[in-house]
Amino acid sequence: MNRTRFAPSPTGPLHLGHAFAALTAARLADPGQFLLRIEDIDRSRCRPEYEAMITEDLHWLGLGWPLPVMRQSERLPAYQAALDRLAGLGLTYPCECRRADIRAALSAPQEGVTPVIGPDGPVYPGTCRHRSMDQAGPEDAIRLNMARALDQLRSDGITFADEAIATSQHLSALDMIEGIGDVVLARRGMGTSYHLSVVVDDAAQGITLVTRGKDLLDSTYIHVLLQRLLELPVPRYHHHRLIRDDAGKRLAKRDDARALRLYREQGMPAAEMRQLLGF
Repeated sequence: MNRTRFAPSPTGPLHLGHAFAALTAARLADPGQFLLRIEDIDRSRCRPEYEAMITEDLHWLGLGWPLPVMRQSERLPAYQAALDRLAGLGLTYPCECRRADIRAALSAPQEGVTPVIGPDGPVYPGTCRHRSMDQAGPEDAIRLNMARALDQLRSDGITFADEAIATSQHLSALDMIEGIGDVVLARRGMGTSYHLSVVVDDAAQGITLVTRGKDLLDSTYIHVLLQRLLELPVPRYHHHRLIRDDAGKRLAKRDDARALRLYREQGMPAAEMRQLLGF
């Protein structure tokens, strides 16, 4: 059975890229197995009017889904339980660094190398890695100690060419994750992060096929790793092409000119939009 999901954040209007992602997930799902999930952990940016617009746009495209819809803002205890489990394995540490601190550390002359860019930006240099969880304060983020996490999997006999990776399209070896660095599992003020919440929620909803853009390939490495550490099911992954603007740049929410609501307001039939996107 293919159970898929479309999980937008209500921080702006959906655009053509979102429509392609949603239609792809719906097309690959078995009947009645396409789910909508609202990723609203960033309460400072999420707006109810955008969530309403998401629903309107998706219905306009002809999509439907079972109710009730899962909202991440209602699942903080589940994320905390996952964090506690990783902490119990000795795999997390509190981080007090701000973005400016990280930029300063990476630009220090003694580094002598160009910072590596990972899925969350410049790879964290490990400034706070010496700290223990009993030193965590309310303003700290929580990071995954990637080296320890990989050692944990190796000690459990999980290699980086096993079935966990074979289920992920285009992934050949999880060793590549070593260059991603210590990712954030809980952002300050949120209690979780995209990486943690998405794997916890996919397991809770029984998602068997994750469809996402090719730009999230590095994130998939992280998610398979977390699924193994948390002993969660590992779904299959399909990384689809991206919708780009005339200059070849990936569309983002700032591209209001490509917002679906504008096409709707201009009277474009949904069938024409689907055809435009290849459905």
